[in-house]
Amino acid sequence: MNRTGLYIALAISVVFGLLFGLYPELDLKVAAFFYDATTKSFPLKSSTWAAIARDGAMWIAWGLVMPALVSLIVKLIRPVKPLMISGRAMVFLIVTMLLSAIVLSNIVFKGYWGRPRPVVVTEFNGPLEFKAWWDPRGACPKNCSFFSGEGATAFWTYAPAALTPPQWRPLAYVAATAFGVFTGGLRMSFGGHFLTDVLFSGTVSFIVIWLAYAFIYRWPSTRLTDYGIDAWLTRFAWPGYRWRQKRLGRDVGETPRIRPGAETAADGGAPILRP
Repeated sequence: MNRTGLYIALAISVVFGLLFGLYPELDLKVAAFFYDATTKSFPLKSSTWAAIARDGAMWIAWGLVMPALVSLIVKLIRPVKPLMISGRAMVFLIVTMLLSAIVLSNIVFKGYWGRPRPVVVTEFNGPLEFKAWWDPRGACPKNCSFFSGEGATAFWTYAPAALTPPQWRPLAYVAATAFGVFTGGLRMSFGGHFLTDVLFSGTVSFIVIWLAYAFIYRWPSTRLTDYGIDAWLTRFAWPGYRWRQKRLGRDVGETPRIRPGAETAADGGAPILRP
């Protein structure tokens, strides 16, 4: 997650954004490779193996974020226990997944950017008029084309790649890129998205992940610690935990305090509770 990667993502956005903005028919030409004019359909849309691959890709992506979700849930239920994984890794994985794959893609853009999907535009035997990637005035009523939610979910794998050991990180980034391209390509072959939908899902996901990594790990003014996250979650979840314990006939007392110096001794580890 260095500046070179950010510059590459921004350059891809600008170059391809301008190219496909000035020549929007390029999106149609690429989509036409997956369209069968004889049957007037996208053949892979009815392919069983392609559907299995599509579902499998989503399972892989959500499987990578699952340890972070489980760790958060367990901590909220049992705040007396330390987090099961690094607090920063947990926050980083959950926040980036929510922002890139759910909030920005499915809530902010797809709900209001009325670009029709390839399968429903007139050029591919559909009822709606084609729109360039930059034009939100399409007739799609909901769950529209720009930008790809599944593409963003697949490209989100840049986040766990950023947490791999430094010697493996370049290979992890290559694997995440290949995974995103493969998943986005499947959506294009189904007539579900144009090339620009996939391209922008990748660059938006990368930029979100880059900023989150800088905020959590790199920038001194905002950098978080595992210790601080664990301690905050302990304080947040303790009232509910105490209430549940009281109903079982046990009072665990007020929110525990952290021993002074625990954060420096542990250097970002789990909070040490007073007995």
